[in-house]
Amino acid sequence: MDVKIKFLGADRTVTGSKHLLSVDSKKILVDCGLFQGRKELRLRNWDKLPVDPKQIDVVVLTHAHIDHTGYLPRLVKDGFTGKIICTAATKDLMEIMLQDAGKLQEEEALFAAKKGYSRHEKPQPLFTADDARAVMRLVESHSFNAPFNLLPNVGVTFRNAGHILGAAFIEMTLNGSHQQKKIIFSGDLGRYNDPIMYDPAVVSEADILLTESTYGDRINPMSDVEGQLVKIIDEAMGSNGSVVIPAFAAGRTQSLVYYFNKLMDEKKIPVLPVYIDSPMAISITHLYEKHASNHKIKITETKKELVSIFDSPNIHFCNTSESSKALNEIKKKSVIIISASGMASGGRVLHHLYHRLPRPNDTVLFAGYQAEGSRGRDILEGEKSIKIFGEEVPVRCRVREVHGLSAHADQSELLRWLSNFKKAPKTTFIVHGEEATAQTFAKTIETKFEWNTVVPDYLQSADLFSGI
Repeated sequence: MDVKIKFLGADRTVTGSKHLLSVDSKKILVDCGLFQGRKELRLRNWDKLPVDPKQIDVVVLTHAHIDHTGYLPRLVKDGFTGKIICTAATKDLMEIMLQDAGKLQEEEALFAAKKGYSRHEKPQPLFTADDARAVMRLVESHSFNAPFNLLPNVGVTFRNAGHILGAAFIEMTLNGSHQQKKIIFSGDLGRYNDPIMYDPAVVSEADILLTESTYGDRINPMSDVEGQLVKIIDEAMGSNGSVVIPAFAAGRTQSLVYYFNKLMDEKKIPVLPVYIDSPMAISITHLYEKHASNHKIKITETKKELVSIFDSPNIHFCNTSESSKALNEIKKKSVIIISASGMASGGRVLHHLYHRLPRPNDTVLFAGYQAEGSRGRDILEGEKSIKIFGEEVPVRCRVREVHGLSAHADQSELLRWLSNFKKAPKTTFIVHGEEATAQTFAKTIETKFEWNTVVPDYLQSADLFSGI
């Protein structure tokens, strides 16, 4: 058995995760993400994939975030017909997220045509909601810790990664004629002692390891999240201002609801209306009750209905565009608005930013990683105006950031996970990190563990095993 890998995304960047594994004549794609952030990265989504989708035998996914699944509709549209394998919660999340992404692609193409700010005479979406629906017909789910055959000579087990609902790292076993080898794909690893998600599972050996490095160069402690939020809310209330939080619909929104609910219960902040203004986040929130075994949130059953913190009376779901638009008229009292997308790249949060960025009494609060080149990163780094809907919008509001809410393990937690390995992998590939971060993390691993590390380039290939 000969095994090769080609890196098609999340290489010296944090988006577009795709790793193509060739096992003799078979091709396995691990993750199928959309590139986000800088324009030169986003343009890759429109490039022809370096492998014919018809030649890919199977896709296996670590979790549902768009930077790991968002290219699937295009892959299927361009001819992929094999199975797409993931956990049960990832399947449910992905159905919601891909539908939403397809709808946004369509809406943005129409809006660009209407406003005339596209260079194309007739702007087209990368994929549509119908393309997203076609993906789900190919999806098959498996439980955590239940080994199954991906191909006759390739076994897979999903292990809990602790990142978001359903997130897994992939333990892949290659059963060659002479030897058995193991490859671990970390996907995105979650945090230790998170209030909602369980710790990442322990893994003790691998011949080849691909590890993420999003926060591989820094420590991001969770210890003072509550104190930071109290200070930011008090500051906003002092000017009767509202707080708008661009938040990822899967994971971050639910964590914020947990913290605000806790702070209000403990009377550390006043009871304020919390509006969840993202159809996708609303749908995903209900999945926390369906997949109760995946997390720590207490779920009870009352009158044959599942009840959790998301049913608190101060939590309001904006289910219609009218209820969303009505929030723009709240000008002289304090409310909390949580809306997707997390990097302010699209979705309803753009309308809130359009209205709130110019208001000095309001606050825009970032609660997660902002990729280089994203609109969120530009706001956070102090740009005086931001282009939204083809217009330059002045930034006059307070811009704040809360640290410690990221669903990604920081450097110390990544090293903690790696320290469970009983011996060094043959090669450790450092992926899913911006270039400087990935290089720093590679050097840290080399120094601490004396492992052989590689920070792959986009489209780089490597021979993993020969004649096993």
